[in-house]
Amino acid sequence: MNDVLKINERDNVAVALSDIAQGSSRSGTVLKDDIPGGHKFALEDIGKGEPVIKYGFQIGRASRSIKKGEWVHTHNLVTELSGKEEYSYSPSGEVTGPGREAYFYGYRRKDGRAGIRNEIWIIPTVGCVSGIAKAIEKRMSGKADVIAFSHPYGCSQTGEDQINTRKLLAALAAHPNAGGVLLLGLGCENSGVDSIMGYIPGDRRDRIRTLVCQEAEDEILEAERLISGLSELAALDKREKIPVSELVLGLKCGGSDGLSGITANPVIGRLSDIVISSGGSTILTEVPEMFGAETLLMERCISEDVFKKTVGMINGFKDYFIRNGQEIYENPSPGNKKGGITTLEEKSLGCTQKSGTARVKDVLSYAEPIKEKGLSLLYSPGNDLVSSTALAASGAQIVVFSTGRGTPFSSPVPTVKISSNTKLFMNKSGWIDFNAGTVAEGRPIEDCAEELFERILSYASGEQTKSEKAGYKEMALFKNGVTL
Repeated sequence: MNDVLKINERDNVAVALSDIAQGSSRSGTVLKDDIPGGHKFALEDIGKGEPVIKYGFQIGRASRSIKKGEWVHTHNLVTELSGKEEYSYSPSGEVTGPGREAYFYGYRRKDGRAGIRNEIWIIPTVGCVSGIAKAIEKRMSGKADVIAFSHPYGCSQTGEDQINTRKLLAALAAHPNAGGVLLLGLGCENSGVDSIMGYIPGDRRDRIRTLVCQEAEDEILEAERLISGLSELAALDKREKIPVSELVLGLKCGGSDGLSGITANPVIGRLSDIVISSGGSTILTEVPEMFGAETLLMERCISEDVFKKTVGMINGFKDYFIRNGQEIYENPSPGNKKGGITTLEEKSLGCTQKSGTARVKDVLSYAEPIKEKGLSLLYSPGNDLVSSTALAASGAQIVVFSTGRGTPFSSPVPTVKISSNTKLFMNKSGWIDFNAGTVAEGRPIEDCAEELFERILSYASGEQTKSEKAGYKEMALFKNGVTL
């Protein structure tokens, strides 16, 4: 097995696929430093201020002269990104490949959508009743498949934050993965039960029950009665054969390393192409992790109108950073850097590979439901739980999540963890569902993606992910304004 990889013929760095000692010779280059797995080394001399090229694109510039064989990282490589940019529409083609006839076994809902789980969800309208929601979940243990979510908001919010909270809670309450929902309010909050219900279409309300705790003599007993009724209805639901064209995947990564853009993310990209070419849909988010690679997405926009919406999404998020006095391009986390990712350009070029090659059909605002078949972009931050919750709210029945460092969390919908390296897969068998690290060991991306596609159909048909087996289900809201 080759333990180094030059990704693109234009690259002037290569990636070590495993730890390589100083003095070793690779790709005609004698290494002047120890190179950790996932990290880069120079294939030629790079002068101070000259571009460093990976994936065939510039990922920054040399902050000092770099000799052939030297380790390339934060000590000698810096971002070239700064401020907002001007964009022009220059569309490219689509190469997703042929579709296929494939099915999963899910639940057909009254509004026509398909769900892949039939759980009973308790959704608090305000953080004040999150503890009560958990108490109800405990009370119903063994009687029904009940999941209580918690969050700190729903009150003391203003403007856009308050509207976004209402939209997201309403979207989750109407999610097709829920066989029944108890919308649990306090009674004096800004975003109460009635305001949330106002965002839910009538054809999605048949399995939603509401309870205002201040109005109930014993809210636990009343909740038990309501949930028992919902559970009886859900028990009547049966899985049926549903075409993959009705599947919606959320695309997400977190705790990335230097192999994420070489193994796991390209595999997810190919998975996305398979689903889309078969008539299904995928949603890509994490807007700050598009910075530096956004033009590649803009070139794939289906129309100039979608291109303009993409520009608005990118610049809107940059404005959000600027309003809060934050550096736009300081993005890679300590874990990213330890794993070999140096600049935001490098991170973004790896992250956006999850979207495959399909054309961008639409751009969604936060908590906006998906409307178009194919690939949509979603306005949401990079935070793992916030963005995964946003993917679920926009209609994803499953989140496909790549990671090089590992993470145990789960969003409100099944969250399939895909490791970028085999070491993580072996060390965290209780967290990781699928190993894409085999690509670094010589397995073709196509073969890995085909296997992952079959696994996704199994998860959609009822197989539990590792995080589901562990009992993990969480949600988080995006907040960017004043708290009263």
